[in-house]
Parts: sequence; C-alpha cells; structure tokens
Amino acid sequence: MPRSARDEYIVILDFLPRGKPTDRRPEPIAQGIGEKYFNLLEVVLKPGVDVKPKERVYIGEGKRDKVKYIKGRVKYRDLTSIAKDNLEEILEELIKKEEERLVRIFNFAGPITTRKHSLELLPGIGKKHLWGIIDQRNVKPFTSFEDLQKRVDMMPDPVKMIKRRIIEELDEKDEYKLFVGVQM
Repeated sequence: MPRSARDEYIVILDFLPRGKPTDRRPEPIAQGIGEKYFNLLEVVLKPGVDVKPKERVYIGEGKRDKVKYIKGRVKYRDLTSIAKDNLEEILEELIKKEEERLVRIFNFAGPITTRKHSLELLPGIGKKHLWGIIDQRNVKPFTSFEDLQKRVDMMPDPVKMIKRRIIEELDEKDEYKLFVGVQM
C-alpha cells in the first residue's frame, strides 16, 4: 500500500491577503498544491509577505521564508474560484516536471481487484489500452510520455489523462488514489 506523502514545496493557486470572510481572525492565507504529491493545502503567510499564483513556496521542515504555518489540507470544493481556475494549468506544468516519476505508474501499476486494474482508473484507459500498455511494458519499460504514446496504439495524451485523474482524486470522486498524497 502506498504511503501518504508530504510535499516540500507548494505552487500557489490563490492568495487571500485578509483571509477568508468566514475566518475568525483575518490573516493572509494562500491556497496551493504540492508540487510532487499534489496535496491541496492552505498556508498562513508571515506578516508583510505577498505571494502570486504560480509562485513556488517552501513548506518543508525547518526555516520557511514566507510561510508562518500550514493551516491544513483543503478540499477541492473549498478552493476559491481563482484557485480552481489556476489549478488545471499549474497541474499540467507539474505533471510535465514530474514526468520521469509519473511514467513509473505505467511501468509498475498492478491490479486493484481480479476484475479491475489500477491503470483503468485513468480516464481514457479501457481494456484495449490496458493490455497494450502491459504488453509493451513487458517488452521494455516506458521512458517518457512520448515513448508511451508511440508504443501503445491510439493512446490518449498521458498528461491530460493524469491531470483529469488528479482532479477527480482532489474532488474525492473515487476511493482509490494513484497520485494525490501517494508516495511512489
């Protein structure tokens, strides 16, 4: 079973200089997505610190230059509309940046049950693509998304499939997790 993973950096989705209207005390908060494990987080910023969407901010252990503390995970439905608008574009960039690690899913993913394979959780992957992926990875592991598309007939764009699956996981539409908070 994959372990839950913590991100060292988030990419800012939205910045609320006075916090949310429902917060008891106004303090600057930012909503962001973990750059490696795709956790949605809300962080409280240090006084006088501003951040912009798409900015990479350190949230790991030790001294943080911009973040006062991590407020906690945030659900997809609780993101601001600006954060949701920025999410897709930022996710696509993060997926491309993590391509080498994410290609491993296609090389090593296994069955969930006797009737369902974890690769079938990806939008656009049915039995035909599943068997094409399995046959090809048995010949030689995939090295990139481009390699995957070349070797599996009519394979949809892996970046778009992964992005759609991550959004489904963030929106809690499925009990199974392939990407969000999962250490591979």
